[in-house]
Amino acid sequence: MLVQLSIRDIVLIERLDLEFDAGLSVLTGETGAGKSILLDSLSLALGGRGDGSLVRHGADKGQVTAVFDVGADHPARKLLRSNDIDDDGDLVFRRVQSGDGRTRVFINDQPASVALMREAGSLLVEIHGQHDDRALIDTDAHRALLDVFGVLSERTADVGRLHEGWREAERALKAHRAKVEEARREADWLRSSVDELEKLHPVEGEEEELAIRRSLMMKSEKMASDINEANEVLNGQGSPMPVISGLVRRLERKAQEAPELLNDTVSALDAALNALADAQTAVEAALRAADFNPRELEETEERLFALRGAARKYNVPVEALPELAARMVADLSDLDAGEERLAAMETRVREAKAAFLHAAEQLSERRHKTGEALAAAVMAELPALKLERAEFLVEIASDIAHAGPSGIDSVAFHVRTNPGSRPGPIMKVASGGELSRFLLALKVALADRGSAPTLVFDEIDTGVGGAVADAIGKRLKRLSAGVQVLSVTHAPQVAARAATHLLIAKGPTEAGSKTVSTRVSTMGADARREEIARMLAGEHVTDEARAAAGRLLEGNV
Repeated sequence: MLVQLSIRDIVLIERLDLEFDAGLSVLTGETGAGKSILLDSLSLALGGRGDGSLVRHGADKGQVTAVFDVGADHPARKLLRSNDIDDDGDLVFRRVQSGDGRTRVFINDQPASVALMREAGSLLVEIHGQHDDRALIDTDAHRALLDVFGVLSERTADVGRLHEGWREAERALKAHRAKVEEARREADWLRSSVDELEKLHPVEGEEEELAIRRSLMMKSEKMASDINEANEVLNGQGSPMPVISGLVRRLERKAQEAPELLNDTVSALDAALNALADAQTAVEAALRAADFNPRELEETEERLFALRGAARKYNVPVEALPELAARMVADLSDLDAGEERLAAMETRVREAKAAFLHAAEQLSERRHKTGEALAAAVMAELPALKLERAEFLVEIASDIAHAGPSGIDSVAFHVRTNPGSRPGPIMKVASGGELSRFLLALKVALADRGSAPTLVFDEIDTGVGGAVADAIGKRLKRLSAGVQVLSVTHAPQVAARAATHLLIAKGPTEAGSKTVSTRVSTMGADARREEIARMLAGEHVTDEARAAAGRLLEGNV
C-alpha cells in the first residue's frame, strides 16, 4: 500500500509530507483547496505526464516522492528486479519536475525511465475518476477484468503461447513457399549453374594456391636458360674441371720432389676443384627444381582462369564460389523437395491452428460462464446504489475470424439503465453519476481478485446524496477491508465511514503573507465532527448539523 507521499514545490504546495494507513482514507475540503493537486502529484510519482506548469511559482523545480510497502512476491517487485532495480525494503518512487518541462525519474534511488515508473505504478495504484477510467473505457481492459474475476489469466497466457506458435508456423510456411516459388522461376538457370559449379568443384583457398604455383613456374621458365648455361659451363665440353683435375695429379707427383714449392699450389687447386664440384651439385639441384612440365603450367592457368571466369559470371569473389555452390545446391534441393516440405509445413500449421482454437474455445466457454457470474455480482451491488432499475451485462462475442493472442472473444460491458430500453456500451449509455456507481460496484465485485493494493477514487460520489452516498460509503468501507482505499469526497456519508480523515485547506504561507499554499492535516475526533458538519450545513455550521454529524460518526463506528 501507499505509506507516504512527500511533495515539494508543486503548484500551491511548498512542502507537504503525508502518511497513509490501511483501510479507507478520505480527503475533504472546500472546492479549490487543492485536492486535485494531491492527485496530480501522486499521478506524477506514478509515471503520469509531466508539465513544467506544475512547478510552484518562484521555484526552479518540484519533486514528488511516493513510498509503498508491498509483499516480496508483488508483481511490481518482480518487474523492478527484471529491470535491474534493487527492490529491498520499501519501494520509493521519486519524480523531479523541472520548470522547463524536463523530468527525472528515480526508483529506490536508481535512475529509471518514465515508462518503467508508469508500468510499475499501474501495478501499485489505480486512480478512478468520475469521467475517466480505463476499466470502463477500454474494451481490452473489459476482457482483462473478466479474466481476473474468473481466475483465467493463466489460461489466457497459454492461449497466447499457442497463438504465437500458430502464427510462427504460418510465417515459416509463407517464407518457405516464397523461396520455393522463386526457385521455380529460376529453375533452369539454377540447374545449369549447379551443374557448372559441380563440374568446376571450387575449393576454398584454391585460387591463392594456383596463383602462387603459376607464378613460380613462370619464373622458373625465365631462369631455366641461365641455369642451363651454368650447367653447360660446369659439365659441358668446355668444363674446367678435367683440366684442373689433370693439373692437380701432375703437380701432386712433382710435389714429392719440391714440397715446399708446390704443396700450397696443390692445396689451392684442390680447393678450387671441390668448390667447382659443389657448384656443379647446386646447379644440378636448381636445374631439377626448375624443371617442370609445360603442360602443368597450361593446366594450372586453365584452372585459375576458369575459377576467375566463374567468379565474374556470378559476381562473387573466387573464395566465395564454394559457398555459392553449396547455397545453390541447397536451393535446388529446396526446389526438388519443396512440395514434400510444403505439405509437411502446411500440416504443421493446421495442427498448430487446431491446438490454438481448441484451447481458445475452451477458454471462451469459461469466459461465458464467468461473464454471467460477474454480471450477477455487479447486479447484486446496484440496488443499494439506487440503480435497482439498471441492468449490467457482459457481452461476449466469439469470432474465430478475429482470433488473437487473447483468444477468440471480444468482451464489452453493456448496461441498460431503464427497463425496456436497449442496452448499449457502458460509456455511451450511463451518465457520469451512474458511471461512478457502476465502477464502484465492479470494483467491489473484483475486490479480492487481483486489484492493485491501492485504489484512489476521485469524487465518484459527485451528483449523488442521501441513501446513494451512504451506499457508496458502505461499499468503499467494505472494499477497504481488502485493499487500501483513498477517496476524495464531498459526501459526509462517505467521509463518516473513513478510518482516516484528511482535511485539505488553502491559506497564507505565513501570517500577513499574500502567498497562499495548500496544507493537509489529519483530523482528530472533534475536528472531524466539525468538518462533517460543515459538509452537511454549508457555509454556516449549525448545532443541528453538528448533531447530525455526530449521529453519522456514531453510526459508523
